[in-house]
Amino acid sequence: MSKIDIGISEGDRNEIAEGLKKLLADSYTLYLQTHNFHWNVTGSQFRELHLMFEEHYTELAEAVDDIAERIRTLGVAAPGTYKAFVELSSIEEVDGVPEASEMVRLLTHGHEQVVKTSRLVLKTAQQADDESTAALVSDRMRVHEKTAWMLRALLPN
Repeated sequence: MSKIDIGISEGDRNEIAEGLKKLLADSYTLYLQTHNFHWNVTGSQFRELHLMFEEHYTELAEAVDDIAERIRTLGVAAPGTYKAFVELSSIEEVDGVPEASEMVRLLTHGHEQVVKTSRLVLKTAQQADDESTAALVSDRMRVHEKTAWMLRALLPN
């Protein structure tokens, strides 16, 4: 592959890509968790949660592709194995099948964690004048903040 000359130093591209790898891992882990809960939710809110979780995992499926492609654009290999995602993600896997309200609580926490990871990547991208990554990450933050708000609204005070 020819040399990348997009106005961002190799060091900055690598640092940004490392942050994006964590964002990708968090997003993919959240995708899997959401899909799992979609399949396994039960209870009085079944239909509402089943459909909501489907909307969320469908959106996350597109997001992980966008994040991985940005990592590649920066000239770095994107992680793509469960092993890599487990090592990179700050979202813990869930054992068993929790009750519906616990699913909502766990997903709320997961979306909030993705926002926190995004903030770190955003800061790195802004310092390197990487507007493309900053725009991608900023858009991701908005989606996850809104999703966390909607999930929190389902939880008892």
